[in-house]
Amino acid sequence: MEVTLLNHTPLWVCSNAIRTCWQSFDKGDNGGEIDLALIDRVGNQLKHASTLEHLFYNFYIKGISRACLQELARHRIASLSVKSTRYTLKELKNKSEFKPNDFDNASRYIVLTGNEFVDNASINALENLRQILNQNTSLDIAKYCLPESYKTELSWSINARSLQNFITLRSSKSALWEIRNLANAIYNTLPNEHKFIFAECVYKD
Repeated sequence: MEVTLLNHTPLWVCSNAIRTCWQSFDKGDNGGEIDLALIDRVGNQLKHASTLEHLFYNFYIKGISRACLQELARHRIASLSVKSTRYTLKELKNKSEFKPNDFDNASRYIVLTGNEFVDNASINALENLRQILNQNTSLDIAKYCLPESYKTELSWSINARSLQNFITLRSSKSALWEIRNLANAIYNTLPNEHKFIFAECVYKD
């Protein structure tokens, strides 16, 4: 999978929102150490996390499975724009046959688990789908036999409070392995100066 941070809100927007409550703008330092300490104290330590909702992050996520996408969609306070199978399934038409154990060729289209039985079942499903598409079946109908392992990509936008919740739940060892990898990749993609907001959310083995 690939995770790219496209854009993010500067931290001073959050500290400015906090200072709005007390009209304490004269005590700020334009996003410097004083303002960062304020964000940490109010947003993290005192749990007035609504102030963190002023920070937004926009990511481009590539190469996750539809199974992972389904779990990602459960985090409803976020915006998703997902690659449409209705318009893009034609990428499989006229491809060469997908054969069992040909993991290198199939991995362009599906997420492999490392379990040979599961991965070969996904390859078989991929081959069935390829054959159906080459019978000129409409994409709207053909997509019903997509394997859950089929890769997709999306733009994902989320505020800092919701991202804290996401990282807390999805970096846990009890989370699906793929979304756990995604949660850690998202955290690692954040700007270093923003990571203090999320550092305590990351599960530590």
